[in-house]
Amino acid sequence: MTALFKPNDALGIRSELAHVSQQLNAVVLGKELQIKLSLTCLLANGHLLLEDVPGMGKTVLSHALGAVLGLAYKRVQFTNDLLPADLLGYSVYEQASSDFRFIEGPVFSELLLADEINRATPKTQSALLEAMEERQVSLEGETRKLPEPFFVIATQNPAEQLGTSALPESQLDRFLIRISMGYPSKESELSILAGDDRRVMLSTLQSALTKQDLAGYQTAARAIAASEHVLIYLHALLEYSRESGLFVTGISTRGGLAVLHAAKAWAWLTGDDLVLPSHIQAVFPYVVGHRLQRRDGLSDPMGNALAILEHVEIPR
Repeated sequence: MTALFKPNDALGIRSELAHVSQQLNAVVLGKELQIKLSLTCLLANGHLLLEDVPGMGKTVLSHALGAVLGLAYKRVQFTNDLLPADLLGYSVYEQASSDFRFIEGPVFSELLLADEINRATPKTQSALLEAMEERQVSLEGETRKLPEPFFVIATQNPAEQLGTSALPESQLDRFLIRISMGYPSKESELSILAGDDRRVMLSTLQSALTKQDLAGYQTAARAIAASEHVLIYLHALLEYSRESGLFVTGISTRGGLAVLHAAKAWAWLTGDDLVLPSHIQAVFPYVVGHRLQRRDGLSDPMGNALAILEHVEIPR
C-alpha cells in the first residue's frame, strides 16, 4: 500500500504570492489548504467548485480572492427562477439608433462567483458550459470572447438540502478542483467569534497582483516539467480507476490532464522545479473526486480518490 503524501505537510507558498496568501489567511482563518488549492486552481487556469453547508465561509473566500488578486468580479445568486439571459446577457432595441445593443451579463467578468449554483435549473447551469470550457459566449448568432483571465468560482450546497438540482457530470467536469471548507478548528472559530465580521474585513483587503503578474505566473506553472516516471505513475492511477470495478466509469484522459495541470501549478506554488509523485498525490483527491461515481451508489469524493491512491504503487 502506498504511503500517501499529506498536503498539510507542504503548505509553504513561494515568495511571489506570500502577500496574497497572508491577506487571505487573515480573513479566512484556519483554511491554509483550501486557500492553497484555490490559488493552484487559478494558476492552472481552471475553475473552482466550493461545496459545503451554508455559513462555512465559501462566499467570503470567493470575495477575498477577487479583492486580493485585483480581478474585476461579479457575484450571481443562483435561484430556480434565474434565466440564462440573466447570466449571459441580452440585446435591447434602441429606437434612437434603430438597432439592437447587446447588454453584457455578469459572466463577462474576470472572476465570476456563481453562488449556490445547484439551486438553479439545469438549463441555467448549462448556460455556463461553453463559457467555462471555451471562454466565450455564443448568443444570437455571434460569438463574444470573455475577458482574460476568466475564473469561475461556484459554491454549492450538499445535494440532500432542499431546493437543489444536482450538477450534471458534464458540468462537474468543467471544474478543475472541488474543495470542501469544513468546520474551523476550535482556535480559529474562537478568533472568528471574538473578532470583526469577516465581511467587514473584506473591505480592508488590498490588491496584491496585477493581471500581468498573474499571466506570468500561470505561464511559469505550465512550464514546470513532468518526467516520464511521474507520467507513468499518473497513468497507473487512471488505469486503476478504469479497471478496479469500483466506479461506473474511470477517469477520462481529460481528467488525467487536469491532474497534471493542477500538479504543475501546485509544484510551482510550492517552489519546486519539477512535478513529483507527491505533487500528484497532493492534488489528486481534489481534481478527480467529483469526476467519479461509485458503482455501489455511495457519494464520497475524497474516499473515491483515496481508494485509488492507496492501491497504486509509485513506480521505482
